[in-house]
Amino acid sequence: MCGICGVVGLRHATPIVFDGLRRLEYRGYDSAGIATLVDGKIDRRRAAGKLDNLGALLETSPLPGTTGIGHTRWATHGAPTTCNAHPHGTERVAIVHNGIIENFEALRRELEAAGQVFQTETDSETIAQLVDYHLAQGLAPKDAALKALQRLEGAYAIAMIFAEHEGLMIGACHSAPLAVGYGDNEMFLGSDSLALAPLTRRISYMEDGDCVVLTPAGVEFMTFDGTPVRRAEQTTALAAGAIGKDGYRHYMEKELHEHPLVIGQTLQRMIDPANRKVVLPDMPFDLATVPRAVITACGSAFYAGMVGRYWLESIARLPVDIDVASELRYRDPPLAHGSLGLLISQSGETADTLAALRTLRQNAVHILSVLNVEHSTMARESALVLGTVAGPEISVASTKAFTAQLTVLACLTIAIARARGTLDPLGEEELVAALLDLPSRAADVFAQGDAIRRMARVVAEARDVLYLGRGSMFPVALEGALKLKEISYIHAEAYAAGEMKHGPISLIDRTVPIVASAPFTPLFDKTLSNLQEAKARGGRLLVFTDTKGAERVSAIAEEMVVLPHVHDFAAPILQTIPVQMLAYEVAVMKGTDVDQPRNLAKSVTVE
Repeated sequence: MCGICGVVGLRHATPIVFDGLRRLEYRGYDSAGIATLVDGKIDRRRAAGKLDNLGALLETSPLPGTTGIGHTRWATHGAPTTCNAHPHGTERVAIVHNGIIENFEALRRELEAAGQVFQTETDSETIAQLVDYHLAQGLAPKDAALKALQRLEGAYAIAMIFAEHEGLMIGACHSAPLAVGYGDNEMFLGSDSLALAPLTRRISYMEDGDCVVLTPAGVEFMTFDGTPVRRAEQTTALAAGAIGKDGYRHYMEKELHEHPLVIGQTLQRMIDPANRKVVLPDMPFDLATVPRAVITACGSAFYAGMVGRYWLESIARLPVDIDVASELRYRDPPLAHGSLGLLISQSGETADTLAALRTLRQNAVHILSVLNVEHSTMARESALVLGTVAGPEISVASTKAFTAQLTVLACLTIAIARARGTLDPLGEEELVAALLDLPSRAADVFAQGDAIRRMARVVAEARDVLYLGRGSMFPVALEGALKLKEISYIHAEAYAAGEMKHGPISLIDRTVPIVASAPFTPLFDKTLSNLQEAKARGGRLLVFTDTKGAERVSAIAEEMVVLPHVHDFAAPILQTIPVQMLAYEVAVMKGTDVDQPRNLAKSVTVE
């Protein structure tokens, strides 16, 4: 995902914006750019690659001006080239954008028919061209921006500046974060508080559907129809942006909204943007000769491992054993010399997983750990560490760390399959493309908030809940049930959907909702048949599906959440997000302590 920073004031804008982009570079480094007003005209500097490339350009070609916006990009629509780098614009307006404009193709056709000339392959340029079109009709900047915003569909955070309007910046957001910072005769705009923290301690967090008009004198908040609204000004510590709630109700809510970012930055680490291939660190062992793998972990990390097993066996054709860490060392399994021990942990300090690591190492197993804290005990005791780049996760219930773990395991699967000769270049290209599409698709999930809350109202009234899934969706069902138990204290059990008829079907009545993950994968028909069996016995079906499965699911489901359709390979990562959101919304309705649920700790360092 992308980072945005902007300033209006009396000081030279470029150094301020550039430093803000440096703090936001974790959001993307495919390209970067800054636009300012110079003698009333828009001037831009853009460079492909990391921010240092933009810095070098600014050394040779400085950019003056006191009104400026900047952007660091993680490419979605359009290649990571200088031409596709932000800011985008015309002679009248320049914009930077984080997110996805879902209806950009239709808007682009409409605007091109009206005479607007596009220069890039991006969805983001559509925003600039739409605003420019309204400016050309004689509208003032605020009116042109508001009229354009009312046409956009998708998730976005936007900042705009306008020719001949020194000291004016307009921002807007929908399902993407944006924060306003207050200075002395200057105002700031940034993707999050981390970007603004060194600049000011006074911050307001924008809400979905907010538009702001910034001048050196202050800020006006309004909705997209121009209705004024108030947003509280908060005082923050200088470094609080790294771990703050950023205007969300709970850390968990914030961390749920970080799924697209975390998936994206994890992919950035593991996929070379130049050739779109998975790149792993140098291995102290040969992946091609590993005879089998042993996966072990605890809690949500174990469910991530279950998905990993599914991928490794079906794609890389690598035999995999999997066991919860607390049982593995006591089971004393026979371990093949030179096997791969794959351990998964957020903290890297989980006692059971550490004990399992040591057991595996004693049996001449190569240790590869998937960790969020890369300087942990587990990291030090592993032959190799693959970092999840999830950032701090404050809420006890793990959310973004889980999808980051899945993202790493997906990339690892591709690398192992390539090494073992079970995946040809075209197959690898297809799977990598599926992963690279995920950050934008993950952002789309948050548009389903109302549907998830309707589902939550049913679940919140229940004492018991059944979760169902097949194939790689079964671990997703397990994760959903665990989250519900952890933070709402509702009893929930997850089953492989085909197993329901072998006993759990006796539990079905109107008081036990059935939550199912049923995207349109090769197992969709089988899952649907299992759900119909439950429906025939009075079951209340709450189903997560996708655009391809929605029509058939709607015939039997009481409530349905429709996600974007993605490749089968990527489906478990995307489908995880709404089941976690469901648990969160249920917990909020029940009034539990979401971030610190009873009897739990973030890292279990005792056996």
